[in-house]
Amino acid sequence: MITVYNDKSFDFVTKTPPVAVQLLESSKSKKGSAEPNREKVASVTWDQVKTIAMDKMEDLNCFTVESAMRMVAGTARSMGITVSGEFPGNN
Repeated sequence: MITVYNDKSFDFVTKTPPVAVQLLESSKSKKGSAEPNREKVASVTWDQVKTIAMDKMEDLNCFTVESAMRMVAGTARSMGITVSGEFPGNN
């Protein structure tokens, strides 16, 4: 992200790759599902979701790792990727 100011100075901030891209890499899938509620294209584990959440923690709008994991799982669900197993955090 580049921010340019009136005096021609600028700030340059690099961010981590989007969650969707990291989910595709972890699931070894080429793309998400066209119909995520009907057609599932891949599966990831909660450990993979936790790794992505820890990586994206600074860019996400959440305070705990569990809430970041829920956000990543929601992105996976909207892409047609299932998250296998039980949620390891506090319910």
